[in-house]
Amino acid sequence: MRVVIAEDLALLRDGLIRLLEAHDFEVLEAVDNGPSLLRALTEHRPDVAVVDVRLPPTFTDEGLRAALEARAAVPGLPVLVLSQYVEQLYARELLADRSGGVGYLLKDRVFNVGQFVDAVRQVAAGGTAMDPEVVGQLLSRRSAADEPIGTLTPREREVLALMAEGRSNAAIGARMFITEKAVSKHTNSIFTRLGLPPSEDDNRRVLAVLAYLNS
Repeated sequence: MRVVIAEDLALLRDGLIRLLEAHDFEVLEAVDNGPSLLRALTEHRPDVAVVDVRLPPTFTDEGLRAALEARAAVPGLPVLVLSQYVEQLYARELLADRSGGVGYLLKDRVFNVGQFVDAVRQVAAGGTAMDPEVVGQLLSRRSAADEPIGTLTPREREVLALMAEGRSNAAIGARMFITEKAVSKHTNSIFTRLGLPPSEDDNRRVLAVLAYLNS
């Protein structure tokens, strides 16, 4: 699987290269600034990009901007964003582009190698990988201002948060110690309350829920 990395901290950049190569990824290029990222993504068209939000020269949202611009040139380009903190604005901007796999993880997750590698693969496959803290803040922000979200039961909110992390019904059931059939009932109820059509496609349903949260 071909990947482009964007990280300005040399130590972390080298660590990401070694980590991904150890798990059978081919690192096409690793860059340390926004303009180089845009060039690398449009030139290589990788299977997935792992991108730090804040890159030179502005150290604001240069990485995210370059990734979004690249997705405009290469529709559906999978992007996994890494951030030091939960930045809701950046999460919403990433989710607003509904084509292709997307992910938003806190950098601390990189140290959980299995979780991080799974997230990269999930995004490359067109899925969604959202950090639980990001999901929690998005849900919290929306529930205060949006009536449909506010109508969800605590159990349904828990299921929704796990769905947004990209978990399957079976994985949600195992995490919540309930049957897969019970999870299915909760998800159907969630879609009904949010006015979203139910779908058996896990990736599409997660993207639909996240798009709704971002609206």
